[in-house]
Amino acid sequence: MARIFCIANQKGGVGKTTTTVNLAAGLASIGQRVLMVDLDPQGNATMGSGIDKRQLQLSVYDVLLESASVAEARVKSEKCGYDVLGANRELAGAEVELVEVERRERRLKAALQAADADYDFVLIDCPPSLSMLTLNGLCSAHGVIVPMQCEYFALEGLTDLVNTIKQVHANLNKDLQIIGLLRVMFDPRITLQQQVSDQLKDHFGDKVFDTVIPRNVRLAEAPSYGLPGVVFDPAAKGSHAYVAFAEEMVERIRKL
Repeated sequence: MARIFCIANQKGGVGKTTTTVNLAAGLASIGQRVLMVDLDPQGNATMGSGIDKRQLQLSVYDVLLESASVAEARVKSEKCGYDVLGANRELAGAEVELVEVERRERRLKAALQAADADYDFVLIDCPPSLSMLTLNGLCSAHGVIVPMQCEYFALEGLTDLVNTIKQVHANLNKDLQIIGLLRVMFDPRITLQQQVSDQLKDHFGDKVFDTVIPRNVRLAEAPSYGLPGVVFDPAAKGSHAYVAFAEEMVERIRKL
């Protein structure tokens, strides 16, 4: 059975897409079968996986509107080793079109169930806002991975996200839980970041992943080459960290 995870944070610019594509590549590199679902109309996770969003014949938009299945719409990223259910600008229109349809928040869940046997992990890159697209992701998922920077405002955003997850858990998806918090863009030389990191561990305990993703130039450069950092420069510190995170994820899932 595929384990389905949203990578979500209502704050923008915290490394959601970077985490999604690098975790997907990291899991693929250790032998896991992975589907990466891009639920952001900007299509950054699609482009960052070596897939040109402008060339997509079918996308997650078609899957949400039930005019295509996951098996029909997915594309193999040969360089990265995982499958991509891509997104492009069409997806922005799905918000409006889904308002009137039945089961609108469960469209993605039904589509992924049909492809359940094909994957070990499904990773969903969610947009930063709480929209119908994000809701589809949260209703599909077994859990949420929250990438966050160790800064003061990030803690405030985390409170909002935890409340949202509680509401979805109570009303729409009893399986949904926070799997863990991933500290990203971390610079141990900055005292504030160390302090916020300690606060997170005090408050959330073992919900904070042991792996820490350092601030890393090679990870930042990789999207311009249309690749995750794990594939672009496997020797980089950030790439090593994401592979270690993939291994920690597999271990954590075994214990669930």
